[in-house]
Amino acid sequence: MWAQLKGLFSNDIGIDLGTANSLVYVRDQGIVLREPSVVAIQAGTNNVLAVGEEAKRMLGRTPGNIVAIRPMKDGVIADFDVTGAMLRHFIQRVHHRKLIAPRVVVAVPSGITEVERRAVKDSVTHAGAREVYLIEQPMASAIGVGLPVHEPAGNMIVDIGGGTCEMAIISLAGIVFSRSLRVGGDEFDETIVAYMKRAHNLMIGERTAEEIKIKIGSAYPLEQELTMDVKGRDLSTGLPKTINVRSEEIREALKEPLSSILEAIRITLERCPPELSADLVDRGIVMAGGGALLRGIDRLVAEETYLPVHIADDPLTAVAEGTGRVLQELQFLKRVASSST
Repeated sequence: MWAQLKGLFSNDIGIDLGTANSLVYVRDQGIVLREPSVVAIQAGTNNVLAVGEEAKRMLGRTPGNIVAIRPMKDGVIADFDVTGAMLRHFIQRVHHRKLIAPRVVVAVPSGITEVERRAVKDSVTHAGAREVYLIEQPMASAIGVGLPVHEPAGNMIVDIGGGTCEMAIISLAGIVFSRSLRVGGDEFDETIVAYMKRAHNLMIGERTAEEIKIKIGSAYPLEQELTMDVKGRDLSTGLPKTINVRSEEIREALKEPLSSILEAIRITLERCPPELSADLVDRGIVMAGGGALLRGIDRLVAEETYLPVHIADDPLTAVAEGTGRVLQELQFLKRVASSST
């Protein structure tokens, strides 16, 4: 009886509001929703037709009266109204038939401005939250992968998401130094699109670029190189065309965004206090986020930094898991929220 009554009241929610995907964690239930951050609206209006997976299938394939858009850009809100509609949809899906509005924790990039922070809070409040707490993504990610952030020792996390790459050195439940780079999975896709145009005179869409990245993309030479057939539009004839692409080509294309990430990791390590640097020699760097799934990225980072590099067990859910664990500790949540404002 008590369990049924309890179910009618509020459930606390953690949201990883990502550029590419949004994950929702419900307290005592775990991650209950994982959808692409895409919304399909009627052209010229704010009339929402589809959200998430259904809307993503429409990307680049819609008739003139339907527009499929991604309201998050580089980890921050690019379209306030559409983001609000997307959040409302997600919160209502996991919080239906409850008497009290939920308390919500949202992970945000460490480098966002006060205005962008306020936009996130307002969007979540308008979507139906009772209280909104913001936690920086690298901290959420570190907690989500199980790093001992409360200990007086250095922990380093690198989280490569869709729109941003977040890296931080954490000790005693605080961020000692963090760096937020507006380079991520989307930038990888754009680089592949530009390369195909330049090298093969072939026009491809974002979805095809993402498919190439997942199937044959790599950051480090592979033991057995891969190939795949890519379909697109020939820019000289305007006709559909299929070409065969090798993984070496894609690795070359990804060099530039990967160099930016490596440079940011080096700067973060340079700014690390000596005592914590000594901890990192043993503990190494933990990588999370969708970008951590790029083949060989751990070997590339290890070669550049001379430190051990570990990929999180489930890189895609690290931030959402972190928001969920923070929900269990209200005092820690309030402290993190006050220190990040």
